[in-house]
Amino acid sequence: MVFPADLIFVAHGVNLGDGLLGPDEVCPGDIYELDHAGAALRLSLAGNAVAPGSQLGAPGDRLEILSRYTLMGDDGDRVELLILSLQGRDAGLYALPLSPMGEGIGYQLLKVEEAPDHAALSDLLCVSFARGTLITMADGSQCTIETLAPGDRVLTRDHGPQAVQWVGHVTLRAVGAFAPVVITAGAMGNSGDLIVSQHHRMFLYQRRRAPGTTTSELLVQARHLVNEDSIFLREGGFVDYFSLVFDRHEIVYAEGIPAESLMVSEAVLNRLPGSLSAEVKARFPGLSQNQHFGTEAGRQVLETLPPLRGRGSAGGR
Repeated sequence: MVFPADLIFVAHGVNLGDGLLGPDEVCPGDIYELDHAGAALRLSLAGNAVAPGSQLGAPGDRLEILSRYTLMGDDGDRVELLILSLQGRDAGLYALPLSPMGEGIGYQLLKVEEAPDHAALSDLLCVSFARGTLITMADGSQCTIETLAPGDRVLTRDHGPQAVQWVGHVTLRAVGAFAPVVITAGAMGNSGDLIVSQHHRMFLYQRRRAPGTTTSELLVQARHLVNEDSIFLREGGFVDYFSLVFDRHEIVYAEGIPAESLMVSEAVLNRLPGSLSAEVKARFPGLSQNQHFGTEAGRQVLETLPPLRGRGSAGGR
């Protein structure tokens, strides 16, 4: 889902009133807001070109990643944006948030970086475990994720033993949005270091509901748990990511703690690396899974909860 760049405008700062501009024209320190009337557009991709099903452009129109911006919301949450240049029909600049942006929140531009090297535009979001992650099987044994195959039965929180339908694999440069989150042993009760992609959601259960949530069960992106101590980003080199798909969106046990499987839906598939997306679509034509009933929670909610185990708190730095 992308926004026309002029729908994210400078509310305070040097470029007052201007929408998002290219990397040579923006001014770090400016504070941006998302236009209340702004609506996101669905962008379907085939590599770095528009694919059928998009709400902008025409199939085959080329897209280029111009830059990556890091912003800090006044709620304390960081958001990375990719600035895209679309050629052909609907030519112009577009902003692709790598995590949700809220209306009425001011986002200060902190950093302007070059586009990720050698990254296809479809390599944006990976809900995956790193190589070596131990997954709990139906009989209680532990298997590394890279050894799993379709038909293997894995223990799930809500539906007991379930057969794996598909295992995906992609290798990415471990930089920026692709860098993994390391949850060190014991930080969340995990038996060993758990390494996951930044947008992978961990499952947390609270005896009392946190303010603003509708369930005691929370799904929290790993990036929100980073405290630069017991949970941190690890940049550099490459990372092998593996994804699990079941008949339903499930909660599985990785290094002994609950985390989500890959949810098969149009929104998720359009953000997966192209090779993974094509495989899943071919394997599960027309399948659209419902999200687990747990409430999606961000950093603000985490700050109202007791600290996680280990050396640091998940609430902040």
